[in-house]
Amino acid sequence: MNEFMGKAKMMQEAVRPYLGQPGTAKHAEVGGEKFIDVEHLMQIARRQAKLVALFAAIGLLLGVTRLVFATYYYTAGTSVLIDDNLSRFAGDVSPAPANMESDKKIMSQVAILRSSSLAAKVVDKQQLYEKHEFINPPVSVTQEIKGLAKMTMDLFAGKGMEMANADSLDARRGTAVAVLMENLRVEQQPQSFVIDLYYTSTDPALSAQIANAYAEAYLSDKLDANFDASQRATVWLRARLTDLKEQSQEAALKVERYRAENGLTSAKGALLSEEQLSDISGQYILAQADSAKALALYNQYKAIVAAGQQTAVDNAATVSEQEGSTVISTLRTHYLNVIKRTQDIERRFGPEHPQAILLRKEQDDVGRQIFLELKQMTESYRNQYEVAVSREASLKEGLSKITGQTSAANESLVQLKDLERNAEAISDLYKTYLTKYQETAQNQSFPISEARVISPASPPVDASSPKRTLTLGGSLILGAIFGIGLGLWREVREGTFRLGEQLTTLGLKFLGYLPPIPGATRPSPDDERRLIANPDVETMRFAVKSGGSKFTETIRHAKIVTDTMLGSQNCKVIGVVSVLPGEGKTTVAANFATLVASSPAKVLMIDADLRRGSLTQGLGIPFETGWTEALAGTIRWQDTLVVDPQTGTSLLATPRQAKVFNTSELISGPSMATVLEEARSMFDYIIVDLPPIGPVFDAKAFEPLADGFLLVSEWGGTPRALLKSTLEQEPAIAAKVLGVVLNKADQEKLSTYGGLGSSEKLFSRYASYYLEHGEPIMKARGRRQRKARAQLSKEL
Repeated sequence: MNEFMGKAKMMQEAVRPYLGQPGTAKHAEVGGEKFIDVEHLMQIARRQAKLVALFAAIGLLLGVTRLVFATYYYTAGTSVLIDDNLSRFAGDVSPAPANMESDKKIMSQVAILRSSSLAAKVVDKQQLYEKHEFINPPVSVTQEIKGLAKMTMDLFAGKGMEMANADSLDARRGTAVAVLMENLRVEQQPQSFVIDLYYTSTDPALSAQIANAYAEAYLSDKLDANFDASQRATVWLRARLTDLKEQSQEAALKVERYRAENGLTSAKGALLSEEQLSDISGQYILAQADSAKALALYNQYKAIVAAGQQTAVDNAATVSEQEGSTVISTLRTHYLNVIKRTQDIERRFGPEHPQAILLRKEQDDVGRQIFLELKQMTESYRNQYEVAVSREASLKEGLSKITGQTSAANESLVQLKDLERNAEAISDLYKTYLTKYQETAQNQSFPISEARVISPASPPVDASSPKRTLTLGGSLILGAIFGIGLGLWREVREGTFRLGEQLTTLGLKFLGYLPPIPGATRPSPDDERRLIANPDVETMRFAVKSGGSKFTETIRHAKIVTDTMLGSQNCKVIGVVSVLPGEGKTTVAANFATLVASSPAKVLMIDADLRRGSLTQGLGIPFETGWTEALAGTIRWQDTLVVDPQTGTSLLATPRQAKVFNTSELISGPSMATVLEEARSMFDYIIVDLPPIGPVFDAKAFEPLADGFLLVSEWGGTPRALLKSTLEQEPAIAAKVLGVVLNKADQEKLSTYGGLGSSEKLFSRYASYYLEHGEPIMKARGRRQRKARAQLSKEL
């Protein structure tokens, strides 16, 4: 025993660093060698391939559905060339414009093509407002839903009257123009003077017809615009030139007459009273400011005095802040001191004290002095205001006089300059209009358009929308992308054990994978007895009945490791535990015990899961008394022993739902220690099926009595973080863990998690060694299981 405790301490010291930082060294090494683990990415791709394919198929199906119910649109296009050389007969060919100017010109033509006026001409010429298929083309289901929603919103918004008048000619014409502009697309070809015009419609012939009609309307509009502009310009310029000629002659005569009448020989000169006028203007502005300031002060003091003595005293603080108010300031200070002294005397001796009466009288006297001083200051500011007003009036009179003299002296010069500028401007305008008139008259006889159609539209054969290839390919790709995202999300959230090496990073010995036992499904209450009685579905003795299976080989390996680690002890007490319920520890404990019993060896199974009794229920061995009564001291534990007739193992059974709640005290108390001590002399192995570590304290309480623990974790079910934290919190149990088996491992999926050259990848090659009656065990038992279920269904 001492030798084993020494080994346990050594194991505990070895496990502790791994529990603190699991896999640190290994991960650091891998991270230093590889930035992107291509092999790991390939494994993820293989695992999630079905999910990606599923969503890709769903996306493709949605794409096909859209194509089936979609409305197909056809786009016809025509090309128009803007060529300045077409107008070379109308005059000299102008040099090629700069790039910026040419771009502006092309964009202007694009704007004309997109204008509502040109669209209205096409609608009127083709009478599109009379074509119902044009105004109300067929729409898809999605567009119908949108249209109904918009109609409903319009009704709630009070647009019912507008919809009622939609059948009028103007309304139908406006609707046709709107539809035409909405389905029209105008683009400039890069690095060229070619404009492409496209129209989209549900009718291919109609789309080509409208595109060609649009091009013809554009050419006609340019011809009409050029001719009308030239005609209107010529008529207007002719009349304008006649008026300008008369105005120019009259303006020149006015200049000469005015110069002769006023004796002015030059239009240059200077004003004699300019400096005096500027000086008086400045003084007048300052006088206005002084008058406003004096008036403001006068009104302020007047309002204070008019409010009475008490108000004047209250506002004395504001007055004392102004310049020249030192007397007010002194009286105000004295007044405040008297108030303070009065309040002090009244607080100490009462308001009727003689000194308090004298102080109140003094307070009234000081208030009257402040009021009289304010009245005197009010009269002073009134006088200042009257003086300022008088000075302002005097400066205003002088300014008027000087202004009149200056105007009389300068009027002739100003009028002459104005006449000369007017005459010069009219003369320049006349020359400009004369030149423009001659150019317009020359070009009027050449109404040639600067555009021509270089590619007429023809009815399209294939639909422009929706694109079948693009829709299907896009739907497929989007579905695959969604599947990839969901697969990556599943991989990121993967926090369970899938590989044995994930357990070794925690310092635990990995014993192997346990595949699911065929038929190991939870039976219903009605057929539970029959399934347990059927040997083909008896999972608790599967290791004995299928000696060459992968499941049995893993259990056998666990026994060898247990014997090696526990040494040559006469009797080994092994607890079978798990972290969570439902991980299959009871099944593993039963199969481990039955396999050891076939060695042969004397094996005792103890159903220590006192709250559920899963081992007893699973084995289906009839018994009379549970061993918990022996722990209570009522009977001997040997009297509760039952023997499995099929394997020869002994069992201390626990009734199902025994309603025992102090279970941790029972399996860790003196009675339990006595039972184990006596059992060690009778058996070679004692296999204890313990409750899970997480929910209850039983396994932790039993730890001092156990020689070692066999830990069962569910493949893809036990969270890594939970197992790690549980072992960190229970270092004593961690030190006694002999090894871990991953239960319910899916053999097909397991190969997708292993790397190249790993044992998980080679399971298919190992299968030839796992035989039963000349064929793979899993297939044989699966076939027999299906037969048993079919027979059971007939019986039920």
